[in-house]
Amino acid sequence: MGGAANIERQHAAGRLTVRERIDKLLDPGSFHEAGALAGQAKYDGAGNLTAFTPSNFVTGSGLVDGRPVVVGGDDFTVRGGAADAAIGNKMGHGEKLARGLRIPMIRLVDGTGGGGSVKTIEQIGRTYVPANPAWDTITAMLGEVPVIAACLGPVAGLGAVRVVTSHFSVMVRGSSQLFVAGPPVVERGVGEKVSKEQLGGYEIHTRGSGAVDNEAESEEEAFAMIRQFLAYLPQSVWQIPPRCACADDPARREEELISIIPRDRRRSYDVRRILKLIFDRESFFEIGFYYGRPVVGGLARLNGFPVGVMANDPRQGGGAPNAPACDKMIRLVDMCDTFHIPVVNFVDNPGFLIGSVAERAGTVRAGARALVAVYQATTPWVSILIRRCYGVAGAGHGNAQGLNLRYAWPSGDWGSLPIEGGVQAAYKRDIESSPDPDARRREIENALNRFRSPLRTAEAFGIEEIIDPRDTRRLLCEWIEAAYALLPSELGPKLRACRP
Repeated sequence: MGGAANIERQHAAGRLTVRERIDKLLDPGSFHEAGALAGQAKYDGAGNLTAFTPSNFVTGSGLVDGRPVVVGGDDFTVRGGAADAAIGNKMGHGEKLARGLRIPMIRLVDGTGGGGSVKTIEQIGRTYVPANPAWDTITAMLGEVPVIAACLGPVAGLGAVRVVTSHFSVMVRGSSQLFVAGPPVVERGVGEKVSKEQLGGYEIHTRGSGAVDNEAESEEEAFAMIRQFLAYLPQSVWQIPPRCACADDPARREEELISIIPRDRRRSYDVRRILKLIFDRESFFEIGFYYGRPVVGGLARLNGFPVGVMANDPRQGGGAPNAPACDKMIRLVDMCDTFHIPVVNFVDNPGFLIGSVAERAGTVRAGARALVAVYQATTPWVSILIRRCYGVAGAGHGNAQGLNLRYAWPSGDWGSLPIEGGVQAAYKRDIESSPDPDARRREIENALNRFRSPLRTAEAFGIEEIIDPRDTRRLLCEWIEAAYALLPSELGPKLRACRP
């Protein structure tokens, strides 16, 4: 690599070298390197090798839990992973290899990830018009094979873009940062003096911008997340997601579910507890915990079959999707639709977030994009209406023009507007002209509440089934068998690629 001193510097920063990372990620002894001899060589007049600097990008194929993958990693010990130390576009070769073999691509990004350095100008004696290497392949891969990226150091420029152009990304707390340009360039360009962590640490991106999905305590934990994520996905869009053995009874009934939704509509509950009680035990893998928190998203299993999971979290803004939550929904729906993963949506949706902050954030546009993603999806879909389902956002719990399979719990509560807020708008004159406006509003609300029972909706066949919550797992396990049977025999890419 870059010599003993640079390797020691990498370790002192709390980071593994690229070859240590590959060894810890892949099954032991499975790595087959491509371009191991690539590097910058110097020869004397007699043609004897006098010096050799290896390429700062390592790539090849290997196995993750017995399944083939391609892995490509930057060697920060050689020129910080910059492009002027790359040889023959090994990075692009790795991407093409994954696409050509139709197997997952794992990027271990550290440094500029193949991006530029001004030292290149000195080396070649000129400037150049920039071009992103292999970008056509990188874009196309989003619609063909799983792409996973780990941000494992101070990552800037093209490296940062490679991290976010993926189906799943992870960074390590304290030792990973991601930015368009690092602190020196920022200070010189816009006069802002910030540290690497302040500019692009995990709190900025996993808990703020949402540019990176998950955060890990260590590189080893990041690799464990990558292996877990891959376990739910097929090798490519030409295959169905892999089913695993399941010892969890598909007919398991959890008594806790009958009372987990409070009778008082103003009280919240733990929606992740519901997910754990219904899906195969220990199978829920959450994506983007800290971002778009009104919506919970991730992957899980039903009787061994992979499924995508969405749920509103009433403990976060009442579960009302804001702009980040809508962005989170889009990414999850796109990914599941791309890889033929059926989706289960647990609905407690009071409608899109309202108020001036939500309007300034463009929630209505983000919400519309989320609805388009749901309606464009053709993967099997089922919605469990566990409580509220209101307004345009609630109506987007599934594709109403499709089969739109729905089960409701007795706690279901739905409509165009919640009665509590809708009365103030619909009966404004009546309320304001009353001698006691508050009393009149309560009177109207109490009168309308008589019609609120979900059983009245079922009487009019406005909802197909109201079920005992304890039967949810059994019904979903029956549905997932049918859902996978519905997947087309000839699989392949969608007309549009997954959006990064």
